[in-house]
Amino acid sequence: MSDLPAVAKDLSAALRPLRFGTPVTHVYDPLDYAWPAHLEYLQRFGQGAKEVVLLGMNPGPWGMAQTGIPFGEVSFVKDWLAIDSPVGRPPREHPKRPVEGLACSRSEVSGRRVWGWAKERFETPERFFERFFIANYCPLMFLESSGRNRTPDRLPTSERRPLLEVCDEALRLAIQQLDPTWVVGVGRFAEARARRALAGLDVQVAGILHPSPASPEANRDWQGRVRSQLAELGIED
Repeated sequence: MSDLPAVAKDLSAALRPLRFGTPVTHVYDPLDYAWPAHLEYLQRFGQGAKEVVLLGMNPGPWGMAQTGIPFGEVSFVKDWLAIDSPVGRPPREHPKRPVEGLACSRSEVSGRRVWGWAKERFETPERFFERFFIANYCPLMFLESSGRNRTPDRLPTSERRPLLEVCDEALRLAIQQLDPTWVVGVGRFAEARARRALAGLDVQVAGILHPSPASPEANRDWQGRVRSQLAELGIED
């Protein structure tokens, strides 16, 4: 059996003592309050070796923060992955970013694009996860007082350095468990962290376009662009 649950539990515990200052006012850890859902994801879909691990940056407010699943757009988690484990709430919840779990009516565009590609290309989760797995580099979501999401790359160096050290080690352990041929960063940050954390391991690292709606490129046929990028790597047929 995969030891991914232990890696995830240890990662969450190692991040717990870290502190983050202004402008960050709230930190969510879905590996804590959404652990049953994340554990179900790992146990059902993280078993055995994978050909490709797609690596995101960190949770979005309407994705993993709600469901505990990387890029976890609510409708895909419920209807395609058929994950229905309970999701709790973070100890300190931002009033503008409530965690409603699978009852959340908001849709995360990035997650909808990623899982929409997986569904269109492979039709069933079983076929997709025979070859692929999706993970996030950092499990924490950082919120400013306004409710704005602050990504890990925009944290001060003094806060970012210990965060990256813990996440690098956890990524390395997870990849040793999954034993993929490829780790593909979804966006430049994830690709850069993978290259650094996985140096020396027998794995190839590459990157694909991030599906964020803030990216003009991603808004012009993201699925088509990503299929072409994966085909260039020899991953898509």
